[in-house]
Amino acid sequence: MVLSYERKLRRHKEYKKQICDGKGRIMEKHKHERSTFSGKIGFVLSAAGASVGLGNIWRFPYLAAKYGGGIFLLIYIILALTFGYSMIVAETALGRMTKKSPVGAFGTFGKSKWLSLGGWINAIIPVLIVPYYSVIGGWVIKYLVEYVKGGSQTLAEDGYFSAFIADGFSTETCFLFFTLLTLVIIYAGVQNGVERVSKLMMPILVFLSVVIVIYSVTRPGALEGVKYFLIPNIKNFSWMTVVAAMGQMFYSLSIAMGILVTFGSYMKKDVSIEGSTQNVEIFDTAIAMMAGLMIIPAVFAFSGGDPDTLQAGPALMFITIPKVFENMGLGTAIGILFFLLVLFAALTSSIALTESAVSTFEDEIGWSRKKSTVLVGVIMIVLGSLSSLGYGPLAFVKIIGMQFLDFFDFLTNSVMMPIAALMTSLLVARVVGVKKIEEEIIHGENAFRRKKIFAVMIKYLCPIFVLIILISSVANAFGWISM
Repeated sequence: MVLSYERKLRRHKEYKKQICDGKGRIMEKHKHERSTFSGKIGFVLSAAGASVGLGNIWRFPYLAAKYGGGIFLLIYIILALTFGYSMIVAETALGRMTKKSPVGAFGTFGKSKWLSLGGWINAIIPVLIVPYYSVIGGWVIKYLVEYVKGGSQTLAEDGYFSAFIADGFSTETCFLFFTLLTLVIIYAGVQNGVERVSKLMMPILVFLSVVIVIYSVTRPGALEGVKYFLIPNIKNFSWMTVVAAMGQMFYSLSIAMGILVTFGSYMKKDVSIEGSTQNVEIFDTAIAMMAGLMIIPAVFAFSGGDPDTLQAGPALMFITIPKVFENMGLGTAIGILFFLLVLFAALTSSIALTESAVSTFEDEIGWSRKKSTVLVGVIMIVLGSLSSLGYGPLAFVKIIGMQFLDFFDFLTNSVMMPIAALMTSLLVARVVGVKKIEEEIIHGENAFRRKKIFAVMIKYLCPIFVLIILISSVANAFGWISM
């Protein structure tokens, strides 16, 4: 009797080490205890922090100004509520359903090569993005420090930015500081690091945004910029407006970066996925709109109403904006507030990217958070240093005509992310099924309220939209079209 009882006890313990996937198959439980967010607010602020990044601050205003202002904003909101919503729900549900990062989540539903490839593409993207992202974060730190030191006039001078990024020692120092800051937060864990910092930074980020918006829209001549940005004008509509809005929404919401799958795996079962997604949509769109109101009216006032002054990429943030602030008065004070805002946005996104990478190594290699964080840190320093030095000592090295930073940006944003999103939508639509997603979603709520929208988007429209983004992004990168 005693022996029989002991056998049963051993079997019970072995069974508890196993869980079932969405199709009833038995799979092994993780050897380490899975971290979790404390609740809905932790997930929402962390996911919103991942979404609100450098792309919101400079890419969104530039595209909005270039592609029609108010009509671009309207199309962006429509796409965020349909395409964006569907992809966020799909990735978050996959994460919570499997309690795994992207590789494990995809592998849960089969051993085919395309599923394995889909998981690894989603997992590798943040590993490649966060190094060069941290380089730009280092640039932000440099400008913030210079504004604090009272160097607003120097920062507004022609040639300052070019001279700075050509100085390998200066850029590398700033990059390493930003990287260390990110890794320290990640090392602290999900609740004590990622969630705690997001809860602190996101409210401050919103407050700083409001302050800068008030300053910007009250400048003489700024009202025309406000009207252009907020009031839709059908005359400004073009097919490229839709394509550009689609691409911006795709990057703004952190789709296909492995982040939402990872964060979903940390989400408790009683937390509403649909409600959380709605909150993330609202938060991200609100910050993007405030970024537009921060920059477009100010540049309009500075340039006499010329939207072409809003240049893309680093030129806007590190060349045009310091000139605008210096010209409008209070250059030092508003510069400190603006670059502090940008630093918080950059940090929350880099934390999310790094957490996704660390989670993959924890899950797939079985390493501790400490060892996984160290490994990701080494990768960040090696790849990030290439990008950091790519405009200075390594400027002579180019890949398909691009510096390291531009190449990594092209590889991840233009190629890998659309492919990852395509594979995610195919996984949900063809393998997992909308019904399984619905079952996962109603754990935290009474009904799947936007089920019909989700089903149509994930089955038919999301794959088409993703292919459009892929083709247009690659064509733009090679100069075949202009976006």
